[in-house]
Amino acid sequence: MIGMGIETSCDETSIGIVRDGKELLSLRIFSQIDMHKPYGGIVPEIASRAHLEKINLLLEEAIAEAQISFEDLSYVAVTSSPGLTGSLMVGAQMARCIHMVYGTPILPVCHLQSHFAVLHLEGVPTEFPVLGLLLSGGNSAIYTLKEFGRMELVGDTMDDALGEAFDKVAGLLDLPYPGGPYIETKANEYSPSIDEKPILPPLLRNLPQDQVSFSFSGLKTAVMVLLEKQKEISKEQVCWNFQNSAFDLVERNLKRAIAKTGIRRVFAAGGVLANSTLQKRLQSWAKMNSVELFSPKKKIYCTDNGAMVATLGYYLFRKGYKRDIDFTVSPSRQEIFS
Repeated sequence: MIGMGIETSCDETSIGIVRDGKELLSLRIFSQIDMHKPYGGIVPEIASRAHLEKINLLLEEAIAEAQISFEDLSYVAVTSSPGLTGSLMVGAQMARCIHMVYGTPILPVCHLQSHFAVLHLEGVPTEFPVLGLLLSGGNSAIYTLKEFGRMELVGDTMDDALGEAFDKVAGLLDLPYPGGPYIETKANEYSPSIDEKPILPPLLRNLPQDQVSFSFSGLKTAVMVLLEKQKEISKEQVCWNFQNSAFDLVERNLKRAIAKTGIRRVFAAGGVLANSTLQKRLQSWAKMNSVELFSPKKKIYCTDNGAMVATLGYYLFRKGYKRDIDFTVSPSRQEIFS
């Protein structure tokens, strides 16, 4: 069974083609980072126009790389939520066109759920329930994944997402956008003492023990105050402190989510998982706490991509899910099965 995934939710245009939900035949991605860099964040109008300009070319390249024809497709899955409305509409129209010309079934899917499905391309078993840790530029949340197409929120962010916080702190330090890779590089250049702890204030320690919540806005403010009070402090030390404080909160929330749900199997996904330091910390934490944790081995699977959409589409198609061309797109998360 060969399926296509179309991803245009934010600032990556991507087409992925997979076979039987486990074999990648093609993955084409156009990143808009350089286009948004002058503005220090995503500009919706620029994003949607870039999708329009690139999606046809990527579609042609993916079909050629996979060495298939449109008639070979069993389904076309497309991100329909959440995301930038204008950007989502570009992918939706592409899926509708393929359906109208070739009769290919359409599967509108949730972008967030797709991030977890991509792990199955790396051989992760499809067992439920499982906790899903999603860390990206727009999301910091933990879900209970009940089945393909259905998940329940355990804890969300109260303000900034972790990826957003990386970008804002990078701005305070005059580092380029997006901030994640530059902050990690600077943090790795700092040599802490053996017992050195982050000097930034601990995050959300006063919450009830059963509450799972992220909040990174205060951490950004703490970095700003630190820079004002200790003008001699190096960027490397600030980055090390910021990363460790942020990742401490991620680990605490995972611990609370496991205690709350009793689920000790975790899928970690999203763009922030491209941070090697976070990957190593999570794996070490999971081993120490007897938790089975899976995260993408390939950095390309951390970012938004069509392969993750196609993979989720495969499992939903097997369950009999499909929609007509009159499906809608939404900036907020929608359940596949209500």
